[in-house]
Amino acid sequence: MAARPIFRIDISDAFTKNFSRLPKRIQKISRKKHEMFREDAFHSLLKTHKLSGELKNDWAYSVNHEYRVHFYFVDNHTVVYLDIGTHEIYK
Repeated sequence: MAARPIFRIDISDAFTKNFSRLPKRIQKISRKKHEMFREDAFHSLLKTHKLSGELKNDWAYSVNHEYRVHFYFVDNHTVVYLDIGTHEIYK
């Protein structure tokens, strides 16, 4: 699959608030994954996946085994980051 670069990322207030509450080491990992995401939204290390149920229009990628970034595509190269955290963010 060809790389899908992301040219624009809008960030929700919830994402900003919850990012600031993350442990510093998770923030650091998240920044690295963010750069990877900008280069290719479907990079294999991100494990980008579509959500289901009430969130069926949304997506997530892995920061690490425990933390995820919850987002949706506005178009092929624009996303909105909705939240960041553990699987609790989906509830």
